[in-house]
Amino acid sequence: MLGRLNHVAIATKDAVKAARIYGAAFGAEISEAVALPEHGVTTVFATLPNTKIEFIEPLGETSPIAKFLERNADGGIHHVCYEVVDIVASRDTLVKEGARVLGDGVPKIGAHGKPVLFLHPKDFSGALVEIEQA
Repeated sequence: MLGRLNHVAIATKDAVKAARIYGAAFGAEISEAVALPEHGVTTVFATLPNTKIEFIEPLGETSPIAKFLERNADGGIHHVCYEVVDIVASRDTLVKEGARVLGDGVPKIGAHGKPVLFLHPKDFSGALVEIEQA
């Protein structure tokens, strides 16, 4: 059911600036900044040979990562994203096994234009987990 690690997301106050460091230090390819109003964030991706790093910054005062940045002023790892073959079947299996899906449980389109869901960190050893349709 669980596929490859798609990305690790780092919350920051300035996604472009944070991504630039990865570009300069590691030679990573850096994407353009993309606003995702339905998720309340702006994203920038650093592409590495084996995965991506997603830098997310709040988009507006009601952004879901605003509180995270209040608690972690310097930013930090926000979530990990894994690919799944069938997001609905994966969601149903996870719920059956006791995992909690955040929000209404209906997949939303994420930064890669594919359906995503977030899973409660208390069910995954304190890590916020995103699953993305492969």
